[in-house]
Amino acid sequence: MKRFIEGECRAQSTLLPERLDDWIAEDNPVRAVDAFVDELDLAKLGFEGAEPAATGRPACHPATLLKIYIYGYLNRLPSSRRLERESQRNLELIWLTGRLAPDQQVSLTDPDARSMATSGRGTGMVGYNVQASVDTEHHLIVAHEVTNEGHDRSQLTAMAQQTKEVLETSDLKVLADRGYFSGEEIMKCEQAGVTPLVPKPLTNNSATTGRFDKRDFRYDAKRDRYRCPAGEYAIWRFTSIQSGMAIRKYWSSACPKCPIRSDCTTGDYRRIMRWKHEAVIERMQHRLDRMPQAGRLRRQTVEHTFGTLKSWMGATHFLTKRLPSVRTEMSLQVLAYNLKRVIQILGVQPLIAAMRA
Repeated sequence: MKRFIEGECRAQSTLLPERLDDWIAEDNPVRAVDAFVDELDLAKLGFEGAEPAATGRPACHPATLLKIYIYGYLNRLPSSRRLERESQRNLELIWLTGRLAPDQQVSLTDPDARSMATSGRGTGMVGYNVQASVDTEHHLIVAHEVTNEGHDRSQLTAMAQQTKEVLETSDLKVLADRGYFSGEEIMKCEQAGVTPLVPKPLTNNSATTGRFDKRDFRYDAKRDRYRCPAGEYAIWRFTSIQSGMAIRKYWSSACPKCPIRSDCTTGDYRRIMRWKHEAVIERMQHRLDRMPQAGRLRRQTVEHTFGTLKSWMGATHFLTKRLPSVRTEMSLQVLAYNLKRVIQILGVQPLIAAMRA
């Protein structure tokens, strides 16, 4: 076949060079994977099989298996069966494992999965809830968790504390969406030295019907009362416990004769509820009012990261079952994501030098 580039003869005696290292460039990301795992103390980290058994058939070292999995998640090959095939034909994996080709298969049911709310009203799916905190500068995942709770309302403090410990900082601002709003969680964050920025959900339908919203009532902290749009004062009447929270209730005696009552309520009195620690929410709202770009910054940071991970994981997302296995799978996805981000920021060789320093 003249005028075409011709391949080598398949009958030649040597298909690979004597040195596998010659096939892998110095700036190949697979070298960063190899260096990263080699620097880990797997026994200290709790990996089973880090110490070989005295009897029985020798097993693959857990470092080799970890390298394979990290490579798989880094290259969007999370399936163990696909990795088994790739380890026999993929030169990068052959180099990484030293020509080992392990085979692993597990089939389990998944009683740990729970119903998760989706964006569609009244709809949901069975699965897991992934939490992640991402830094705004480099979009690296600082901390993550997998739970089987169907909502985010109880996750704010735990994720904030975990992030604070990883960053080793005493000054941390946390941006989250409305799904994380919980008065108790916000108060716990402040007590832990974390500054939360979580917009409050608009659960009151007064504004949508054209009536006055709670935000139209001004609270007087000195006299513990609200001033309504008509200039009257709603005073404290009694306190009740709702969902474990002390809720104070206020209303004005002037409501029945108020000339603008129809713009305020459909009942005889407009009742205002205030949590005992509402000042925590008001301080946070004041911070949000001074940061109009907070919501956009959160979306640009976290949504970008989750979008990338979902794209990598495909439509079915998790391949493993049971909460411990799913947490491990997610950890590998996060590790692969962070490795790729750091390689893009620093480069392969500077990253390897930093890990070995």
